[in-house]
Amino acid sequence: MAEITIEVVRRERVGKSDSRRLRRADLIPAVLYGAGREPVSIQVPRRVLTDSFKEGGHENRIFLLKLGGTDQTRHAMIRELQLDPVDHRIVHVDFQRILMDQKVRVKVHLKLEGVPYGVKTDGGILDFVTREIEVECLPAEIPHEVPVDVTELRVGEHLEAGAVRLPERVTYLGSPDVVIASVKHARMEVVETPAAEGAPAAVAATQPAEPEVIQRGKKEEAKEP
Repeated sequence: MAEITIEVVRRERVGKSDSRRLRRADLIPAVLYGAGREPVSIQVPRRVLTDSFKEGGHENRIFLLKLGGTDQTRHAMIRELQLDPVDHRIVHVDFQRILMDQKVRVKVHLKLEGVPYGVKTDGGILDFVTREIEVECLPAEIPHEVPVDVTELRVGEHLEAGAVRLPERVTYLGSPDVVIASVKHARMEVVETPAAEGAPAAVAATQPAEPEVIQRGKKEEAKEP
């Protein structure tokens, strides 16, 4: 995953009023913490940060934070984004320091690939049960997403996390028995159909015309980076 450099400025004042002032200036108040060092209050240009999200995968994106006016830099990842409940703009960011030679634990998204045999041939329904998994790897080796091939799944079959193929040096941390996806029989819907006068009403079973995917589901202010 590509590294993004952002120049940040240390905040000398903190509090709600100062945070509102920063947001009016199109800046985002933030905190940098972790790696055994004191938390630092910083501010981040909104435009630079939001532009970095356009490719998606911001949950695991690696940032190189450069302290303005100095040669100090720190690698970091976003650990929490606070959004405005009305317009969904970013109002606060928590960055966590990371070391590029030390493994991190992150959650990565799964992407199903292919049409299951049971959907294409037998009219089954694909159920995407688990959409992300937790893995451990070096920061530079975090996958953007993990492809999962479901083409061989038949009706009544499922794919477990232990069968998901991960990139080299990426380790899955959960239970191998977790179900990622399954193919189920199409649900039968009973409907009444017109019948001749005096005859009992007939019933017919209908199936979905197309495959269906079932969707399921402050830190302390501080000193120096």
